[in-house]
Amino acid sequence: MTARMNRRLYGLLSKRLDEVGLEQVPDRRDERGKRWQLGALLRAVTGAMLGGAKSLAEVEALSERMSTPVRRLLGINRRVPDTTLRDALITVEPDELRKPLHALIRCAQRRKALDPQQLPFGVASLDGKAFSIPASDDWYAQRQTGGDDGPLVGVVRTVTATLISHPARPILDLYPIAAPTNEMGAFEPALAALCNAYSGLFELVCYDAGACSAKNAERVRERGLHYLFALTAAQPTLLEEAKRWLGSRTAAEADATSEDLERGQVVTRRLYLGGAVAGPDGWQSLRTVLRVETEIRDQSGKLISHDGRYLISSMPECRLTKQHWLLVVRRRWGVETAHQILDTAFAEDDHPWIEAHPRAALVVAILRRIAYTLLSLFRSVTQRSGERRSVAWKVLMTDVLFALVTTTKEQLEGLRRHRVALLR
Repeated sequence: MTARMNRRLYGLLSKRLDEVGLEQVPDRRDERGKRWQLGALLRAVTGAMLGGAKSLAEVEALSERMSTPVRRLLGINRRVPDTTLRDALITVEPDELRKPLHALIRCAQRRKALDPQQLPFGVASLDGKAFSIPASDDWYAQRQTGGDDGPLVGVVRTVTATLISHPARPILDLYPIAAPTNEMGAFEPALAALCNAYSGLFELVCYDAGACSAKNAERVRERGLHYLFALTAAQPTLLEEAKRWLGSRTAAEADATSEDLERGQVVTRRLYLGGAVAGPDGWQSLRTVLRVETEIRDQSGKLISHDGRYLISSMPECRLTKQHWLLVVRRRWGVETAHQILDTAFAEDDHPWIEAHPRAALVVAILRRIAYTLLSLFRSVTQRSGERRSVAWKVLMTDVLFALVTTTKEQLEGLRRHRVALLR
């Protein structure tokens, strides 16, 4: 079993890193004294991230322990100093590194690995994420210092786009939010970047209330897509109308209901739908209003929490079944799930790797999302059994770490012959 898993994970690195194409990232380092190819350094960092490395020092230590076949695959022949890695990463432009992430997704799309499951079309969910570093450049990291005597704190803010119509929830893009703006202002360029990178991958775009505006709704429709936005008090007129329309409906009048056992608690979700011929002024594209009611009870039936949310969409109600609407509403939180994995398995919030250089911290974040997407596709697509597809992230990363260190030439015999079966 160990040798077989090593072969599978070596195959993951061999095939998918070639698809990513990190070697194509422009190298802006001074030619004098350059001893390492930039592509090899980026592959080494990504491979170490797959194995759970939490710092450049850990990448250096792991590079010394890697087996000969793995080193050869990554393009390194000896230990890579963490200072060399840092000096290389601070020269990389974030936008140039987003292109390999796009390439990875497009390759998966071409081989039909990202076809929607349980939904009739692709759905992308976008959301903001931030992490702090003790530095600021007022572009990639917004200054958040509390006072004149407080320590300098910079916040690196981004918009993550995730494909939630597939159980892998791969990350499609990471768009940096410039310090002078916010999620609302970054939505339009983030959407434009996403649409420029992909064609035919999704039809519906989801975002929470942080980007809900008539202008952003119009921008989505101009691109031939539909939106699903959450409503809050920031849109008081729409929210009050939605409450008057759907707020009085009882549980017996729900259009769709689901009940799940989650962490020992019974979670019941009810969906209420309302179709609209046309929206209010500025919202002419609005066609569907949704109310989602969530109840959480312990196994004895005692109510723990009750929550109600309202959403609006340009997609006509008839485009989806009622159960599909409920599934989309539930899955739109898949982008938050990706963020949670980045914060737990990859420890992004606690270990930004490069703290004194905001742009480099963003570069590391992009590499981390490439690593996440490589693992998510391996876990949900390449793995065949239900048990392996549900394996904990930290267990999978431990398997990768073991493969990086122990894979031998003998274990890889016959890999080429079986590559199609291993990486369908």
